[in-house]
Amino acid sequence: MQRTDEELMAAVATGDADGFSTFYRRHLPAVTAYFARRVRNREAAFDLAAETFAAVVVSAARFDPERGPAVAWLLGIASHKLTDSIRRERVESDARRRLALQPVSITDADLERVEEAAGTDPDLGELVAALPPDHRDAVTAHVVDERSYREIASDLQCSEAVVRQRVHRGLRRLREHLKEMT
Repeated sequence: MQRTDEELMAAVATGDADGFSTFYRRHLPAVTAYFARRVRNREAAFDLAAETFAAVVVSAARFDPERGPAVAWLLGIASHKLTDSIRRERVESDARRRLALQPVSITDADLERVEEAAGTDPDLGELVAALPPDHRDAVTAHVVDERSYREIASDLQCSEAVVRQRVHRGLRRLREHLKEMT
């Protein structure tokens, strides 16, 4: 017998991994399609879907079937995740504009050059180590450790704008050094 979404959510609230797995498989296509239609970026759609289902696990105990069906609750979470994502993007864009920074975009060609340099030039680690400590730490935390600007700023007890600026300047220096090497 197939469990209802509401039964699955009650199971998820108690830590039932099978209940979550069933709920996830049942609704992943719809949630991913919801994001894909709105963000027009496949990777972002999958990231947002993952964030949505992570929020389901964290907040399953707060689901109340008296207030509506589980799928409506799920889509409400998805909507909030989309709104948060748009707001974060706008805040980052505003901060870049205030600091007169261009968005840092790393292309596949950039990554290939770095990989080639790492494979053929043992000085790449030295280039990173030669960055000013605040730039090196910010670049390492954001690019290597894949931490958010917010997390880094919290650890360093500074603003996200300062962290963005350090990452931007550090990456610019590395790019300049890599161009000199090629």
